[in-house]
Amino acid sequence: MNNVNLNKIAHDVIKIQQSSIENLKVTSIKGLIKTIGYLNELEGKIIVTGIGKSAIVAMKIAATLNSTGSQSVFMHGSDALHGDMGIISTNDAVIVISKSGNNLETIELVKNLKKNKINIVGLSSDRDSFLGKNSTYLIHTPVEKEACPHNLAPTTSSIIQMLVGDIIAISLMKLKNFDEKSFAKFHPSGSLGKKLTLTVADILDFDLKPMVSIDDTFKHAIDEISSKMLGATVVINEEKIVGIITDGDVRRILSKHKNPLSLKINSFVKNPPILVDHNCLAKDALRLMNSKKISQLIVTKKYKYFGMIHIHQILKSGI
Repeated sequence: MNNVNLNKIAHDVIKIQQSSIENLKVTSIKGLIKTIGYLNELEGKIIVTGIGKSAIVAMKIAATLNSTGSQSVFMHGSDALHGDMGIISTNDAVIVISKSGNNLETIELVKNLKKNKINIVGLSSDRDSFLGKNSTYLIHTPVEKEACPHNLAPTTSSIIQMLVGDIIAISLMKLKNFDEKSFAKFHPSGSLGKKLTLTVADILDFDLKPMVSIDDTFKHAIDEISSKMLGATVVINEEKIVGIITDGDVRRILSKHKNPLSLKINSFVKNPPILVDHNCLAKDALRLMNSKKISQLIVTKKYKYFGMIHIHQILKSGI
């Protein structure tokens, strides 16, 4: 490796980008608020487009808008001029992203959008650019200097564009009251989706439902715990849940009594167990287990015994 001070480079990049973010706060908030108000009332979808690195940013912004409750479509600026403008309706708005606002493809796209009476939201570093002057709503994204040492490669400008996209998406999310349940609807898969949708009922193994009567013997409880392999068994009295016996309870009872196997379960089951409803989210059940320092939870449905879940089953589910 040549003599490059990586520590200095890292700090310089951060400093340059922090400066641009501070400048954005001063120069762009009014335009942002006005634009967000318009997009919130929009009847159609939000089309996001750009050329080069701005196209990659546009793709990300469109994805964020979709996942936070605002219908959006990414349209590459070049493809738009070769047929993709067909996805745009008169109720839609097009966010056009371009640092200079003056490249030929952007100019041509803006001309055609205006010809078709489509509202344009411009993101440009130059107010006086073609994009800046021809946008229905302009968000000025000033960038004094790219992080690139030659001030050429889009770096800081891309960060600022993505930041503006995030501000728009999160603002619309709040305005639309897009809550956790709404979020789960659009994120059903992966770790995030599971955290938002997976319930304990989804994880239960109904072939493993340990249960003994309060009038059974301690030996019966040990056999049930061993056969069902969940490290515990529920204790029932006339269909009501009255207790739980865990591996830990078994060890304590064995050490306390000389001949415990014939003992009736009702002689040592005292405290009511912790119960959760079958609709309880797995992530909440895991949090409860960790807070109570327990490994099993009894699951109920309409206040009746539905099954037992072990902490390992939740962890294996991938949340």
